[in-house]
Amino acid sequence: QVQLVESGGGLVQAGGSLRLSCTASGSIFRINTMGWYRQAPGKQRELVAAISSGGSTNYAESVKGRFTISRDNAKNTVYLQMDSLKPEDTGVYYCNAEFFQSLSDAITRRPNEKWGQGTQVTVSS
Repeated sequence: QVQLVESGGGLVQAGGSLRLSCTASGSIFRINTMGWYRQAPGKQRELVAAISSGGSTNYAESVKGRFTISRDNAKNTVYLQMDSLKPEDTGVYYCNAEFFQSLSDAITRRPNEKWGQGTQVTVSS
């Protein structure tokens, strides 16, 4: 069973920083894209940042210049460095990974997807 475990969430004052980590474990051949999503109370889940296996990134306009996504392929880990946090950043942050479970899946281009359980980020004013 493939598992995604997040850590690093917590309570921080506006202007502060947090660093989220997400590590994938289990039988995985290759992770393609990893990303961070967030969901604020009463709102839909939205993409915050994503990074491909080759290092290409994309960010939500609201976090550009403040958040940085990175990954360590050897550790199957993705990070989200969040600086200059605002109260609007408050929400549950979810890690997502698209991956191939086996070589045969990679050859046949049959990816799978997994979500983490989420970690709470609260930014006080």
